Amino acid sequence: MASVANPATWRSIREAAFSQVSSESEGITLSVLGTRALLLYRIDEREHRRREAVGAEQLDSIAVLECLLGLPVDLPVPVGSLPWQAEVRHLPHGAVESDTELVTRRAVRPLAVDLAVVSATDWRQGLVRAGRFAPFCCRAVLLRRTPCAGLDEILTEAAFYGIGVFVNEQDGIRMALQPEAYRPLRHTAAAWHFVEELYGRLG
Repeated sequence: MASVANPATWRSIREAAFSQVSSESEGITLSVLGTRALLLYRIDEREHRRREAVGAEQLDSIAVLECLLGLPVDLPVPVGSLPWQAEVRHLPHGAVESDTELVTRRAVRPLAVDLAVVSATDWRQGLVRAGRFAPFCCRAVLLRRTPCAGLDEILTEAAFYGIGVFVNEQDGIRMALQPEAYRPLRHTAAAWHFVEELYGRLG
């Protein structure tokens, strides 16, 4: 289940994490990866318009995305040179342009997720749930109330895992610890599938 995030909440978080979150980002709250999270994301308008123009089918298969990752973007490739010729010929409509000899990949990720924020009362559970987003985006936990004591311990453990910490204080949301920047070592079908799932749920 997805819902547009409370504008005041996601704007406060966006402002508090300005170094990692674009001013163009939108917010949505949904259940994903077994938890409810606020996702701050940016649509790739060019890709979105391209998909709408060609009536592109949804890319909801890991196998399909792995196949697409094996093709360069906007560069024609001889079909006969590919080890997975059968798979290429049956890719979803709109993902590639092809004829009997050449195939050209057009599909790219339709959006980027700047930050995933998990709200939690129990900070340890919050870190566990926020950690699920590590392969996909920058992540943080929002503490629903300021801890009476031990914030230093929370920040130390969160920093070890690269998870940011926001604290909901009386005068607004404060970033107590900046989340570690998301720097994937390589592009994976699983990470692409994550944003495709979100893209599909936005409609």
